[in-house]
Amino acid sequence: QVHLAESGGGLVQAGGSLNLTCAASGSRHAINLMGWLRQAPGKQRELVATITSGGVTSYGDSVKGRFTISRDGAKNTIFLQMNRLIPEDTAVYYCNAGWMTYDYWGQGTQVTVSS
Repeated sequence: QVHLAESGGGLVQAGGSLNLTCAASGSRHAINLMGWLRQAPGKQRELVATITSGGVTSYGDSVKGRFTISRDGAKNTIFLQMNRLIPEDTAVYYCNAGWMTYDYWGQGTQVTVSS
């Protein structure tokens, strides 16, 4: 059973930066798919970024050019560097992971961007 632990959320002013970390435990092999989604109050869950075990990345349109996802494959840990944050980035950020599909979810970490 894979367990995901997120960290790094918090409160930041608009224009600032935060770095989120998600560490996966419970697998001796590189997890194929890892990524971040977010959900703001009253809104649908939204793709933020994904990264494969081979390092292929994808981003949601609203974060392209501002966020960067990376991973330490040997440790099944991913990072989300968030720059030039805006109030619309305020949400709970969830890490998710899996081999063929995203089967595992973290508890989420709150990111709040003040204007």
